[in-house]
Amino acid sequence: MNRIHTILVVLVVYTMWSVPGFTQSKSAQLDSLFITLQRQGSFNGNVLVAEKGSILFEKSYGNANEQTGQRLNAESVFELASLSKAFTAMGIVLLQKQGRLGYDDPVGKYLPELKNYGKITIRHLLHHTSGLPDYTDYFIEHWDKSKFATNADVIQAFGQVQPPVLFQPNEKFSYSNTNYVLLGSIIERVSKQSYADYLSSAIFKPLGMKHTRVYQSKFRPQKIENYASGYLLDSLGQKVSPDQYGKTFFTYFLDGIVGDRMVNSTARDLLLWDQALYTDQLVNNQDKELLFTGVKTTYGGITAYGFGWMLKQDPAYGQLVSHSGSWAGYIHYLDRHLDSRKTIIILQNLDTWKNRVVMDPVRKILYP
Repeated sequence: MNRIHTILVVLVVYTMWSVPGFTQSKSAQLDSLFITLQRQGSFNGNVLVAEKGSILFEKSYGNANEQTGQRLNAESVFELASLSKAFTAMGIVLLQKQGRLGYDDPVGKYLPELKNYGKITIRHLLHHTSGLPDYTDYFIEHWDKSKFATNADVIQAFGQVQPPVLFQPNEKFSYSNTNYVLLGSIIERVSKQSYADYLSSAIFKPLGMKHTRVYQSKFRPQKIENYASGYLLDSLGQKVSPDQYGKTFFTYFLDGIVGDRMVNSTARDLLLWDQALYTDQLVNNQDKELLFTGVKTTYGGITAYGFGWMLKQDPAYGQLVSHSGSWAGYIHYLDRHLDSRKTIIILQNLDTWKNRVVMDPVRKILYP
């Protein structure tokens, strides 16, 4: 009888931990997913999953540096690509709270070189409703690739050449990196600090994000501990650094530009950032409403983009606030589930078309 009782207890415990809602089961499924993806050559990076700030799953897969064989670890630093936009937007919000700028101020008030784009406001830049074309295409075609381009060069090019807007401000949403480059420059002119120094003093240091900084690895190289180098796949399917394509490769000569990119961080620091957005540590609820709400366009539609965040109301997962980023051998996802307070952070230092669909299977594992 005792032996039967023991067997039953063991079976009950085993069944409990096999239920999809339990952390051990989810962890095993997540680990299996990323091991499989890594073996297929479609994943190399760090994964962190949390709920209400508590880490449920955290693991590193693959190398930080293919030349030295250095492995990724929990403190590996990645260039965040467009995940940087949320920090730029927060910088603007903090300056607005101090009364140093207004969302509906024309861009020309702070960047007089662009006064001919008189109808475009800071709010339009934040929501990607300005109609400004993406500077990347223009610079790939016209820039002298023997030198780095900077924010000043973007402003000068748009001020002198005046590329026509794709549509009138607020007519519709169109994602353009130009918007956040200009916001980065507005931060510098209003704060009278560099973009890097302002974000550090206003956001990174107050939140204890000790491994987060603005870093331009080509434009201003320095030694960064635990740095995860970015890689692409060449025509033979081999990992290569974008640097192997030379100084005329666009991710090299555009490395001097900030605001749309160039924040570098770790998964754990991003969790600090995520959790701070549930508090009043940086901004209040009224400010967060702006961050996480789209804008009504002239034609009546509501954008699915707030201030630096992509927005979605999902029938299975609830309210999602997220962003992705891809640049120079990196591709990342930061997924915030506001209703359940789940957080998914995926940082990859290998950019290939095969690892651009990784978020959906993770979500499915987390929701039985």
